[in-house]
Amino acid sequence: MIYLKSFKLSPHTVRNPNAYPYNVFRKMAGEVFVFTNITVLYGNNGSGKSTLLNLIANKLNITGAEGLTNNGYNQYPIDYIANCSYRLGEKESDGESDRVPPNSLYIKSEDILYEIKKIQQEAVLKEGYLYQHAKLGYTKEQLEELKHSSQMYKQIENMKFAIEKYSNGETSMQLFEEYLAPDGFYLLDEPETSLSPTNQIQLAEEINKLARFFDCQFIIATHSPFMLGTLDAKIYNLDAPLLRTNKWTELENVRFFYDFFKKRKNEFE
Repeated sequence: MIYLKSFKLSPHTVRNPNAYPYNVFRKMAGEVFVFTNITVLYGNNGSGKSTLLNLIANKLNITGAEGLTNNGYNQYPIDYIANCSYRLGEKESDGESDRVPPNSLYIKSEDILYEIKKIQQEAVLKEGYLYQHAKLGYTKEQLEELKHSSQMYKQIENMKFAIEKYSNGETSMQLFEEYLAPDGFYLLDEPETSLSPTNQIQLAEEINKLARFFDCQFIIATHSPFMLGTLDAKIYNLDAPLLRTNKWTELENVRFFYDFFKKRKNEFE
């Protein structure tokens, strides 16, 4: 399903070379990104892939969008977003939609890490423990007594031990399972963070399945060779001097990995 067909960057420029986000996209003013079911924004640090995701999230009012800061030049981001434009899918018969689903999300790597930290915090475990007992019908007096009991202390220690059995990567996979639902439009910023290569491939395969069978659309910022090689995606190379698409095997980061292991081929034989 195609919810967002295209996104056009602001065609305007400004004199101030430090004006954000004009400075990030000064070589791409007015360029149009055309999206498929899965589109990847590839690029090294500073290429603008995360900023572009946030621009889209702000323009479409997607949950998770962050305010654009500009070190005092507050009007620049507002003007930039106003001068960006987009097209939604329009033909249901062609697998498109004229709306963005209400369950759409912009998910950043720091969001996942924050959720992991929150899960691991003892105060949150205590709050959840008391909440569950409140649902079971405990009165305020009983909950207050439970709060200071050895029973609760032992249960919290058991839960902390159970959580510590799972790595950050395993917890990340569980969070993605909760967030990524059918009929959704998702902007993912470096989802490979905390994931092992095996889990990166597993997540990419799940994204492929959601896009192919469950009417989801994804725009993903990543430079992980495991994600790039597994996703059935159109790849924009933001490191190129002009906006262009590439095969995953042509990308610099992927070639680096290839050359690294190729030079050490004899060590594997």
